[in-house]
Amino acid sequence: MKQLQKYNHPPLKKPQHCPWEPAPRSFGTKSQETEPEDSSPPLDKKGIHRIQQICGSFLFYGRANDPTIAHALNELASQQSCATEQTTKRANQFLDYMHTHPDAVIRYYASDMILNVHSDASYLTARNARSRACGWYFLGSVPKDGKPIALNGAIDQLCTVIKLVAASAAEAELAALFLNEKNAKVIRITLEELGHPQPPTPIHSDNSTAVGIVNNTIKRQKARAMEMRYFWLLDGAIQKLFDFKYHPGLENLADYQTKAHPGSHHEKVRPFYVHTPTSPRFLFRAAKPSERQGCVDRYDPYLRKYPLPTLTRMPRVDRPLVAPAG
Repeated sequence: MKQLQKYNHPPLKKPQHCPWEPAPRSFGTKSQETEPEDSSPPLDKKGIHRIQQICGSFLFYGRANDPTIAHALNELASQQSCATEQTTKRANQFLDYMHTHPDAVIRYYASDMILNVHSDASYLTARNARSRACGWYFLGSVPKDGKPIALNGAIDQLCTVIKLVAASAAEAELAALFLNEKNAKVIRITLEELGHPQPPTPIHSDNSTAVGIVNNTIKRQKARAMEMRYFWLLDGAIQKLFDFKYHPGLENLADYQTKAHPGSHHEKVRPFYVHTPTSPRFLFRAAKPSERQGCVDRYDPYLRKYPLPTLTRMPRVDRPLVAPAG
């Protein structure tokens, strides 16, 4: 609230649950087109300085307390050097969101201190035909197929624009795995020096092609066009430092920060990222796309096929934890 007073932000007439306005949805061939250039008038030095101050004021808070603003801060920071009137409008919407959700809390629980990483990328969603890589790091147990994942507060997160222009969604996902493995390696060493030995760190990805390349289970003939440095991932898999596995994007905790979402989605998934009275302790597993054919279980929390389960549809103790295959 002190930061909001610093920028003389007026009180809201109605709550704002969306920190960054998403682009209009498009379908078909237009869905792969990049966003149009911002043609609004540029800001003067005073306006640009204000945008830079907003980014700096909330950067630490976003990394330490409120991961739900990671995407908005990343977008705002990428535009601060050439800010326009549209950027000011977006910054004011971000301040509206902070006014609605001023005090975020992250709660940590006792666990086996095993590092878990969820990796994801969004293809062509950043400016200048760039892609965004994100990662979610938390301490828990070794995940087992078919069993819910024990959730915990995040100890780190990654939200950055990939410097190189990815030629495909698979290359963007491979770049996200590369960046997340670099971060995870440092955290692994820290945990081991603190007396918490680590098994192969599980890294979840929702792109089967990228996982197949890293695990050397598919031919890499056409993958030679991808950035050479990304194939450093194979060393981590061979040395059994990391365990790369494919899991549906519906249960990927890193998907949230990769792109802008409407306010309704932010309200739905916020309990998974910051502590609220309805925050779940477990993440129930989603069935793979090949298993979601046939009969539909009306108790399936992923029935609407949006990332992360609907809390009101969480299975009871006497219900199966994974939607049954058709």
